[in-house]
Amino acid sequence: MESQDLPECPVCLQPYDGACTIPRVLACGHTVCESCLLNLPKKLPGAIRCPACTVLVKYPPEGPTTLPKNIDLLRLIPGGSENPRKPVNKSKNVSNLPFLPRSWSDEFYSNWKSYLLRDDTIERDQVSLLPVGSFSSGEEDGSLFKAGYLVRVMDCLREMKEEEREDLGLVLRAFAKQNCRICRVLGLWGDLGDGVLYLVSEKQKWGNFLDKDLGCFEKEGVFNFALMGMEMCEAVISLHKEGLIAGCLSFSCFQLDDFGHIYLDLNEVLLTGRGIQDIVANVGFSGNKIGDGEIGMLFKDLLKRDVFISPEVLLKLLEKEGIGVECCSLKYPIRYSSDAWLLSCILLRIVNEDVFSDEWVEYLCHIIVKGSENSEIDCSSVYTSLMEKVSSLLGTKFGAECASLQQILCKCLDLDPENRSLAGDVWKCIRELVIKPQFDKMVKLDGASYDENGGRCMVVGKLCLLSRERTETQEKYELPGKEANGATDMVNGLTEGRIKWKDLQGHLDCVTGLAVGGGYLFSSSFDKSVKVWSLQDYSHVHTFRGHEHKVMAVVCVDEEQPLCISGDSGGGIFLWSINIPFGQDPLKKWYEEKDWRYSGIHALAVSENGYLYTGSGDKLIKEWSLRDGTLSGTMTGHKSVVSAVAVNNGVLYSGSWDGTVRLWSLSDHSLLTVLGEGMLRSVSTVLSLAADQHTLIATYENGSVKIWRHDVLRKSMQIHNGAIFTVSLDGKWLFTGSWDRTIKAQ
Repeated sequence: MESQDLPECPVCLQPYDGACTIPRVLACGHTVCESCLLNLPKKLPGAIRCPACTVLVKYPPEGPTTLPKNIDLLRLIPGGSENPRKPVNKSKNVSNLPFLPRSWSDEFYSNWKSYLLRDDTIERDQVSLLPVGSFSSGEEDGSLFKAGYLVRVMDCLREMKEEEREDLGLVLRAFAKQNCRICRVLGLWGDLGDGVLYLVSEKQKWGNFLDKDLGCFEKEGVFNFALMGMEMCEAVISLHKEGLIAGCLSFSCFQLDDFGHIYLDLNEVLLTGRGIQDIVANVGFSGNKIGDGEIGMLFKDLLKRDVFISPEVLLKLLEKEGIGVECCSLKYPIRYSSDAWLLSCILLRIVNEDVFSDEWVEYLCHIIVKGSENSEIDCSSVYTSLMEKVSSLLGTKFGAECASLQQILCKCLDLDPENRSLAGDVWKCIRELVIKPQFDKMVKLDGASYDENGGRCMVVGKLCLLSRERTETQEKYELPGKEANGATDMVNGLTEGRIKWKDLQGHLDCVTGLAVGGGYLFSSSFDKSVKVWSLQDYSHVHTFRGHEHKVMAVVCVDEEQPLCISGDSGGGIFLWSINIPFGQDPLKKWYEEKDWRYSGIHALAVSENGYLYTGSGDKLIKEWSLRDGTLSGTMTGHKSVVSAVAVNNGVLYSGSWDGTVRLWSLSDHSLLTVLGEGMLRSVSTVLSLAADQHTLIATYENGSVKIWRHDVLRKSMQIHNGAIFTVSLDGKWLFTGSWDRTIKAQ
């Protein structure tokens, strides 16, 4: 008998073994393990309710050990009587064991249990995660008894709508096994920290293939293009074989493995769909109608982000949002050929080597607009122009032997899905670029039977809607390409209300510093701890403890051995490893020479050559070797506490309560210059520094900012009503955070 089919306790779902999980028979005839009986609520003296049938049965005052063992059940366990499992020492307060009767049937559990991953098996940065549900994290109700991991995950599945479970089950059944060109789906995993249920799939090592240098397609580049194009078609065909239609695609959906082969990440397809749905939801209000102009603008916006969706799928999404469309002629059914539109756009985009120009976008949008007007003459002229454009592009890249490819790519962009080619036809055409048909006797692309009534479109399914319906507290999913403009997009997002935020709560006192490294956010605090937060979902991951004084600063080193470094007001410097699993003790720690007159570490900075620089209450800047923690140099000159340090381009910058900023050479620790020395009466304490090339930003206690370039003061601004404790420089954007509770972008 396989382990998953072993008899198990109906409460904790652990298989019986006669040693750890001992089956005891109740008066009603049902069997429950001894540990769970100990923790069942006893609201009546001498009686409990059976968790299987809820009948009130007698409970011996001596406890469950006097109840009879289910000997017949134990006999079903192979080797159960001869080699029982070694008993595990259980805590007397087993409050983490589930104690309530199950809310699901045996059949329901049997259908899902093979897809459930253990709570300790997932490393977030090694897999692809898609939120599909939410459950209680178990910390809100303050109850003595907490439901276990398996119970919470199963309850989450049970509470889903039938359509949601159906879509989820279809993906799991189809892709839990290795499938051609599809990233394998590993199963379902619940994060007990943030209370979210995730669909987990493999993540290919080399990530998004658009990040690689795939451009420069010359005439000999036709082989590169053909290999990529065929594998992308194969991924879509594999999807179709399972009865699924993607409906939308972006470059982030395609991943590269160790051998350079392309795989389709279904989680990314669904995330892209959720992003499109968010945009569609903001187009208009339910009951309103939009015209060709609005639809054209939608397509332009998506194409500029390298996100591709076929016209009929977009119309379906608008319909689901209750937004009417004036051009009724556009209402074509979604078919497998809907994905041919996506493949054609992606292949043309690859050959183009850059985001579609305005001219290309206009061509594609005109196909939709002219088609919706039922203007055969205008539509025909647009297609003629498009074919000429495609022919010119392919001819320039690959020569004159691409006539068939030009025709099939243009055919895939027909407004009517019934007139388009299928993914298999595109595959055959691309293959002919490298293997002529008369010599291609080995491969026949059969097996993809297209039942046009059976295809299910992923982007209009329930899995894409789960983002808004079930995980409203999670961060909004941005479309691929949205982060490309960095600070500019962040500012625009803030002003337009598109950027969401989440409070990270856990510190017991003031937060003194933030640092990012190794995929985590680190925060230091007066509560003498450093907390680690996930940058994927902003859940709390770990807490570094060991400081005996207030932690004043934190920095990260992203190198071969990633480190988090923290400094406290007692002069302690702690080095923490940020490799999983996180340790409880620092890798190493050391202390400045203690002097009761001074206030320890105030600032930290790290150079590329493996040295740590500290600004301290004793008015000194010290250089420490990260290798062994030895003091290798000291810089003197400030007349008060050194409150800020920064390293850039071979120069160390230090700011002080004395109102000055000093520049030091990293090579010999010599003083290069002093900034702000002649303005002592007009400025206050320097609190933070940011340096980039020859630009230096200093912020002050009185809410002012000063900008130096090439050691010359260029600008001075009073931008806050309180002390500015943090500053960040990103290109031409300056971000500041102040005691007046505001963050400003200049």
